[in-house]
Amino acid sequence: MKIIGTGLSGLVGSRVVELLNSSYEFEDISRKTDTDITNRDAVTSRIKNSEAEVVIHMAAFTNVDGAEEQKSLDEESEPWKMNVLGTEHVVAACEETGKKLIYISTDFVFDGEHTPEGGYTEEDTPNPVNWYATTKYEGEKRVQNAKSPWVIARIAYPYRAQFEKNDFFRAMKNRLSQGLEIKAISDHKYCPTFIDDIATGFDKLIQAKVTGIYHMTGSQSLSPHDAALLIAKTFALDINLIETTTRGEYFQGKAQRPFDLSMNNAKIKQLGVTLHGFEEGLQLIKQQL
Repeated sequence: MKIIGTGLSGLVGSRVVELLNSSYEFEDISRKTDTDITNRDAVTSRIKNSEAEVVIHMAAFTNVDGAEEQKSLDEESEPWKMNVLGTEHVVAACEETGKKLIYISTDFVFDGEHTPEGGYTEEDTPNPVNWYATTKYEGEKRVQNAKSPWVIARIAYPYRAQFEKNDFFRAMKNRLSQGLEIKAISDHKYCPTFIDDIATGFDKLIQAKVTGIYHMTGSQSLSPHDAALLIAKTFALDINLIETTTRGEYFQGKAQRPFDLSMNNAKIKQLGVTLHGFEEGLQLIKQQL
């Protein structure tokens, strides 16, 4: 099967291609292939002229603080242009061609204030608290209104063994490996997603021919401070380098962060997808390294 996608050369997308290229033929829509997703005609042309049956839309403006700095620009901001307009362009092309769309979203669409026991489910109503999350949720709305088949897959803090740019896991590990102190937040909860599991999730979502919203997040809810301690333990690094801080202190003057983004992934697990907890993911990475 052929898949055309945006963001296939990024942190998540490149690993997905690496793990699934024996089962699928991938075509990348990106600036690297001379296509800007904010250019409707260019996106439409690429998708309409592709033989792919499925479109995976991963490209996004993901810098949370960078997005907040542009909030006053509203629909003229880069986050809006990429995350909302870009998604509109992909949706329109899918509607014209009848291709199925898989849209990658984020746990940040929730406010983390009154998190349900067991974590947010796909039935819970989003309430974003920063501009990045607002634009991603607006993208979700465009997808849900599509007249062609769609899936929204929400992920959280994706991490992997190796890549040219740091994710949160390698940023922490590298500092500890260099003997540098890190300040890790204790009053924020998240469910980091092992990127190899995202690849498995895509495969299952495609093969099962399902539609709707799915939480493709890790199976362990913990704080960044807990995560730092697990990284130190797993890779035999000095836990004394890890200091505790709070959201208020660490993100002072920056975008607001939700408190408890515990996510419920039971729905996608019913498709046979294994989503490892962070501690398990670290052990798998240790084997890969």
